[in-house]
Amino acid sequence: MSKEENNKTMEPQTKRWKGSECDLDSWVAYPVLSDEESQDVELTEAFAAPIVNKKETSRLLRELSSLYPMNGLQHIKRVRAVKEKPHPLEVLVCLVCDAPDMKVVTIESLLPSEGVRRDALGEPFLVKVPARPPLTRPQFELVSKHWPTSFHEDKQVTVALRGELFSPSQKARMHMYMTSALTVAKAAIELGMEPVGAVVVDPATERILAVGHDCRGDHPLHHAVMVCIDLVARSQGGGCYPVDRYPACRFTSPSSDTFQNGPGAEASSQPYICTGYNLYVTREPCVMCAMALVHSRIGRVFYGTASADGALGTKYRIHSQKDLNHHFEVYKGVLAKQCEDLKGLGNQRGSLQESR
Repeated sequence: MSKEENNKTMEPQTKRWKGSECDLDSWVAYPVLSDEESQDVELTEAFAAPIVNKKETSRLLRELSSLYPMNGLQHIKRVRAVKEKPHPLEVLVCLVCDAPDMKVVTIESLLPSEGVRRDALGEPFLVKVPARPPLTRPQFELVSKHWPTSFHEDKQVTVALRGELFSPSQKARMHMYMTSALTVAKAAIELGMEPVGAVVVDPATERILAVGHDCRGDHPLHHAVMVCIDLVARSQGGGCYPVDRYPACRFTSPSSDTFQNGPGAEASSQPYICTGYNLYVTREPCVMCAMALVHSRIGRVFYGTASADGALGTKYRIHSQKDLNHHFEVYKGVLAKQCEDLKGLGNQRGSLQESR
């Protein structure tokens, strides 16, 4: 294959993609959110009471807020409307943990006579309220079944959780980039290495900047993601991994149309290493690779299949750790089945080598 033909192979364009709509419908890219966004909202118990006289609602709110301010729970609405009950409104009196210690709970025992006029309230009852504000629509819908709560929605997250964030044309490009990662992962299998491939893309130009596969046959730290980051660094005049003898591991500088797999790249004036770039990798990165992505300032990561020790959703969520100085978006499920099938291909290759 000529160099020109090879470059065309490495640089897919949307207009040349021959896939069908069914191919795009076979996978969905879902966001990998932080622990706070992913988990069920914690509930805490509170005492509520019916408002017997709704004309007294404003006064009750002032007096209850003074007696039981419920600090840190500003997301909870103090009053809720109810249907099919004798009284149309109910109010939160206090949290159970803030209530006086008593064997029998009555409105008199909860409210001292000098603090709140109790004649507008009925007898208290237990309810559950969210201990922290909901961050996603699924969390909001869950806590709303218990008590009304304020919700400041991130529309992008809501759309992403429905699997509808990316348009068909965007999915077509994502499909091609992950296909390139799959192709280079198969090259790793032929070399007896782990079946993992990765591709770095500049989303501004929609061009592939680096393609790399697992090279742990040379060094235990040469994971596919690490190889790709090093190739991008090489395109900027740095890099140090000796992967020149692997023709599938290639890079191009952001200002060049020519892929290289050897020394000689000129330093570019691009931002620090992977700033703003996208990474497509067939398998979820480990902790080492995830931290390298933090350090290299990657923009977004798309992976196909999860890993038991994965650090971007399975075991950890490095990309959303609050104490780190860089965060990036992560999406999983791109060509998930094809990426999962790589594991079987790798096992088959290993069995054949052992039988020889």
